[in-house]
Amino acid sequence: MDLSVTENTSLNANYFLLKLTSAQKLPDMLPGQFVEIKVEGSPNTFLRRPISINNYIAETNELWLLIQKIGDGTRTLGKLQAGDTLNLVFPLGNSFTTPENASKSVVLVGGGVGTAPMLFWGKYLKERGITPNFLLGARSESDLLQLDEFRKYGNVYTTTEDGSFGEKGYVTQHSILQNQQFDHIYTCGPKPMMVAVAKYAKANDISCEVSLENTMACGFGVCLCCVENTVNGHVCVCTEGPVFNIKDLQWQI
Repeated sequence: MDLSVTENTSLNANYFLLKLTSAQKLPDMLPGQFVEIKVEGSPNTFLRRPISINNYIAETNELWLLIQKIGDGTRTLGKLQAGDTLNLVFPLGNSFTTPENASKSVVLVGGGVGTAPMLFWGKYLKERGITPNFLLGARSESDLLQLDEFRKYGNVYTTTEDGSFGEKGYVTQHSILQNQQFDHIYTCGPKPMMVAVAKYAKANDISCEVSLENTMACGFGVCLCCVENTVNGHVCVCTEGPVFNIKDLQWQI
C-alpha cells in the first residue's frame, strides 16, 4: 500500500519520526505489530525494512513510525519529505496481550528504539481503562524520545546510563521495580535489556511479554532470517511474533 509522508521530524542526530497517511482508510492495527518498508533510492538496500508501529490514529487516518538511522536504508528514509510516497506492507505480526482485569498494574519497559511500540501500546491500554507505567531507558538524556507523548497516557519513569536524566543506571535498576508491585510487564529493546527484564519478571513471578527485534527481511516467514528457538521449536518471529511470552522462549533466565 502506498502512503504519503505528511511529516518527517528529526528527534535527534540518530532518530526521526515519520507520519504517514493515505487517501484510503488505513487498515486497523494493533500494538506490537510492524510494517515492512520498501526503500527507494538506496542502491545497497534490496530488502524491505521492518519498523514497529509507533502510533496509529484512526481519527486522522495516520500512522507513525519512529526510526533509528542505522544503515543506508534507514538513512535514506530519513531524507523523506512531506508529500513523498512510501510503499508499506502492513500490519504484520501479532500483538501484546491485554490484561483481562483493568485493575491490574502494568509496566511497559522500553530501551532505545524499543520504546517505539510502547507508545501505541500505552495509548491502547489507556483507552481501555488501564493506566500504564512507562519505564524508558537510554544512554543519555538526548536519547530519551517522545516523553511528552508518553505522559499523555501514563506515568513516566526514566533511566540514563550517564545519569543525565532520571535515575542513573539500567532500567532493571530503577527504584520503581523495587518499590511497586506489578502484575504484567511488557518490554522491547536491545536483547540484553529484555533478558534482564525477563529475569526480573521470572524471579518475581510476574507475567512478561517481550517484543523481539530479530532481523525480518520479508515479514511473511519465507526468508527465515528471524527464526527464534522456542519451547515449540524454531519459529519465525515475523509470523509467530514479534511478541512472545517469556515462558515460550528458550532463554537462559
